[in-house]
Amino acid sequence: MLERTGAQVLVDCLLAQGVTTAFGVPGESYLAVLDALYDVADRIRMVPNRQEGGAAFMAAAWGKLTGTPGVCFVTRGPGATNAAIGVHSARQDSSPMVLFVGQIETRMREREAFQEVDYRAAFGPLAKWATEIESADRVAEIVARAFAIARSGRPGPVVVALPEDVLSATTAVAAGPAVVVPVASPAPADVDRAMALLAAAERPLLVVGDVGWSAAARAGLRAFAEANRIPVVCDFRCQDVLDNASPAYAGDAGLGKAPHVRALLEEADLILAVGTMFSEILTEAYTLFGLPKMRARLIHAYPAEAELNRVYTADLPILAHPDALMPLLAARPPRPGAAAGEARVAAAHAAWEASLATPPQPGGLDMGAVVRHLQAVLPADAILTNGAGNFSIWSNKHLRFTGGMRLLGPQSGAMGYGLPAAIAAKIARPDACVVCLAGDGDFQMTMQELGCALQAGVAPIVLVVNNGSYGTIRMHQERTYPGRVGFTDIVNPDFVAVAAAYGLHAERVERTAGFAAAFERARASRTGAVLELMVDTESLTPKRTLSALRAEGEARAMAGA
Repeated sequence: MLERTGAQVLVDCLLAQGVTTAFGVPGESYLAVLDALYDVADRIRMVPNRQEGGAAFMAAAWGKLTGTPGVCFVTRGPGATNAAIGVHSARQDSSPMVLFVGQIETRMREREAFQEVDYRAAFGPLAKWATEIESADRVAEIVARAFAIARSGRPGPVVVALPEDVLSATTAVAAGPAVVVPVASPAPADVDRAMALLAAAERPLLVVGDVGWSAAARAGLRAFAEANRIPVVCDFRCQDVLDNASPAYAGDAGLGKAPHVRALLEEADLILAVGTMFSEILTEAYTLFGLPKMRARLIHAYPAEAELNRVYTADLPILAHPDALMPLLAARPPRPGAAAGEARVAAAHAAWEASLATPPQPGGLDMGAVVRHLQAVLPADAILTNGAGNFSIWSNKHLRFTGGMRLLGPQSGAMGYGLPAAIAAKIARPDACVVCLAGDGDFQMTMQELGCALQAGVAPIVLVVNNGSYGTIRMHQERTYPGRVGFTDIVNPDFVAVAAAYGLHAERVERTAGFAAAFERARASRTGAVLELMVDTESLTPKRTLSALRAEGEARAMAGA
C-alpha cells in the first residue's frame, strides 16, 4: 500500500468523519498537519483564530449547534493551556469536540523539553478522553475512537496529542470509514413503566436538558407534553429545546429561577427528567430535592449510564437518548385524566409569560425595550449567543425562543464565549441571523476574534452592553459586603473605534429611541456590526437596581450586627 505521513493520514481521517471546518492558531509543533490541510483546502476550511481560547470556544459552539464534533488545532504548551477553557465549556455543555494538540517529539519526553506538557494528566479531568498518539500506525485507529467518544453517550470533548515525529513518520495504515455511534434506546418495558407512573401522578413535571436533540425529538417532546398536559421547564441555558410558543413551556430552571418555576419543581409529585444531569444550578446547590431520594418520584432518562443514579436515585432510570425516547412517548395515547392538568399547564405558561415583563430601567437606554424590539424583528432561524455576566439575563430570561431559534450560551459560565460562538454559528449557518449579546468585560476576553470574523468573511451582530463594570461580581459584593466594593469598575476602550478598525460597522447607542434604526443598519452591514449599548450602572439586573441591592445588603448587615 502507498505509505503516507501520520499527518496526511490524520487529515484523511477528518475527511472520512465528514469534517468540513476546523478552528485553530497555527503552530510549529503541527506544521506537518498544516501542510496536509493545504492539499484539501477545498474540502476542509481551516479558520485562523487570534487566540487558542477563542478557537476552542468556536469548536465547542460548533458541536453544540450542529451535533457534530467541533475540531480545533493548537500548538503545544501555551497553545494547549489557552484552549483549556473551551474544553471545559464543551464538557459542561455536553458538546462534542475534538482538540488536536501539537506535541514534542517522543524522544524528548520527561525531560521538560520546550513547552512540554503531559496532556493525559492536564486534560484528563476536563475531557471525556485525553490521549497521545505514539505511532503513525495508530493514527487512524485513535482518531476514529476520538470521534466516537466525542459523540457517544453524553457528548463531550476529546483531546489528542500529536508528537511531531509521529506526524512526519510514514505508515501504510489508511483512514477508516466514518464511525457509527449507536443511539441508546429504551426497552419497551421502560416506556410502559414510565406511562404507568405518569398515569398515577397528579402534578407531573418535565425537566429537560440539552444533549443534542434532533428536530424529531424536539417535535416529540412538544407533542407529548401538550397531549399529556405536563408543564416543561428547561435546564440552565437550554430553553431552546422546546419551542417557547408551546402552551406546555413553563420557563427555565437556571440561575435566578422565577417563583413559579421553583414552585413547579418543589410541588411536583413526579419528575420526568430527559437529557439533564441535575446540575448545581438546576437543583439550587442540591437543596431543592431530597438526597439521594427525591420527594417526588423520578423517571430519569439519559444516554450515558454513568449519569443515571449518580446524584439522585431514580424510581425508573432509563438509558436512552431523547432522539430515541421522545418519539416513542409521543406515539403513546395520553395518560388517563390528562385533561385535568389543563389549568395547571395554562397557569404555568401564563406565569412564564408574565415573568418576561420588566420595569423601566434607569438611564437613557432601556435594555427591556431593546429585547422587545429584538423579539419583534428577529427571524425564526436566529441564533443568539452570549458569554457570562448579568447582561445575559436579558436574552436568557426575557426573550422567547420560538420557531427554530437557537441559544448558544455556556453552562460553564465562561466569559468570552459569546463572540467566538457567534462567529462559529455564522460559519456553520451563513444565512442565519446571528446576534451575540456581550458585556463590556465579557467582550474583552475574546474581542480580538473580530479579526477572525473579518478574515473569515462572516458577519455576526454584536451588542456590547457597556455599564463600565463587572456587573455580576458587583452584584454579589453589594449583597454580601455592602459598602466594601472594589476591583469591579472597568475603564473601557472606545469599542466603536476598535470595531471599526477591524472593518465592522460600529455605532454607539445611548438612547432607547436610537436602537431600532441602529440595529437595522447593523443587519444591513455585509461585514458584521458592533453596537455599543450604553447602560446605566444602576441597571444591575432587569428587576433590581444597584441602589436597591446595596440597601438590602446593608439591612442584612445591620440585622446581623
